[in-house]
Amino acid sequence: QVQLVESGGGLVQAGGSLRLSCAASGRTFSSYAMGWFRQAPGKEREFVGGISRSGGSTYYADSVKGRFTISRDSAKKMVYLQMNSLKPEDTAVYYCAARPRGVVSYYRYDYDYWGQGTQVTVSS
Repeated sequence: QVQLVESGGGLVQAGGSLRLSCAASGRTFSSYAMGWFRQAPGKEREFVGGISRSGGSTYYADSVKGRFTISRDSAKKMVYLQMNSLKPEDTAVYYCAARPRGVVSYYRYDYDYWGQGTQVTVSS
């Protein structure tokens, strides 16, 4: 069983930055591929980015490539999403998700565990 808790959301002006954190419980954190997803009002939950179990590979949606960076600290059981050059269209609830023993997937249903989400609002 894995529990995920996101933090770091808030209100920021367009062009600003935020860093989201995801704290994980469980003894086998290093065996999980981790993903970040987001969901805006009235829209489907979408893939933002992911990081492999080793941390050696990262993947991003085209809409955030070059602006967002994912990292993980397995010793601390933490995953981070650094978001720069934020745009109003980045406004959403952001979720981290864990996929045990798998590789990063762009498909939300491949993830077994989810956090409660953290709100990010970007004003224009």
